[in-house]
Amino acid sequence: MTPRYLIRVAAFGFTMAVISLSAAPEENQKAQAKRTWTAPRTAWGDPDLQGVWNTSGATPFERPARYGGREVLTDQELKSLRDEAENREEGPPRPGDPGTYNRFWTSTGAPTKQTSLVVDPPDGKLPPLTPEGAKATKTRTRGADTWEDRHLWERCITRGGMPNAMLPRAYNNNAQIFQAPGYVAILLEQIHEPRIISLDGRPHVSPKIRQWLGDSRGHWEGDTLVVDTTHFADKVSALQPWANFSSTSGSGQALHIVERFTRTDANTIAYRMTVDDPQMYTKPWTVALPMVKTDDLIYEYACHEGNYGMEGILAGARALEKKSTNGGNRP
Repeated sequence: MTPRYLIRVAAFGFTMAVISLSAAPEENQKAQAKRTWTAPRTAWGDPDLQGVWNTSGATPFERPARYGGREVLTDQELKSLRDEAENREEGPPRPGDPGTYNRFWTSTGAPTKQTSLVVDPPDGKLPPLTPEGAKATKTRTRGADTWEDRHLWERCITRGGMPNAMLPRAYNNNAQIFQAPGYVAILLEQIHEPRIISLDGRPHVSPKIRQWLGDSRGHWEGDTLVVDTTHFADKVSALQPWANFSSTSGSGQALHIVERFTRTDANTIAYRMTVDDPQMYTKPWTVALPMVKTDDLIYEYACHEGNYGMEGILAGARALEKKSTNGGNRP
């Protein structure tokens, strides 16, 4: 087993024991600690966000109907979900599914008290699609005629560009934050993508320059780092669920994202991201999630070197085509 997996299992088991034995005292201690905690500062006086942070968490992206309009779980609901996550046994793949990484390789994390990552609109659901967005859900689905029919993540180009690069997935949900006078850098473990954010008030680059992660400019509002990002590459899309769609086209030049990073205690950054995608959605939407401090390392993500999946997807499609032309006989 990998060191990361063993550490994760041990930490999760210890956490569940503490929650079960002393949930109420622990919550009181955390609340008291937050009241007395003072955000650290860098040597040049900026709030200190440096370190490795993890965003794994088994919180639904949109709010399940059973929670109605509630934004948070009760303590009993949270305990039940965490017990279920800990005791869930992994069964065999569904019929016709060759299977993929099992739980040994994944890091979905434990449920949080939030009922959904989406916090605005207040119902925890994404806003209605525009006519163009509705059309895209039908015309931009992944295919296998060419590698361009697959998603940018499958092609090892980017995790999907923004906003998707900051959303938790099944594994490699770590990000390392570095700071220097006038700059913040965020190194994302998955696809090893770096984000360089200048804080010196310079304007955005020319609209002619388009990037997978956009062009970011930041400033401080008290202890909160506010990051404004525009100028995305034409294939970057905020349409959700983002991994369902091809990389043929994206959300257009009007895509605009604002993020807020606020360190709330020694081990937590409260992260919020508002996505304004007028091509796909009728109004902006916001997600919120905790970034939790970890002593883990950022691991290499050798995507291209191990991307046998792409070859298999395209070769499998060609085999099915050949089988079809042979009247259903094996190629």
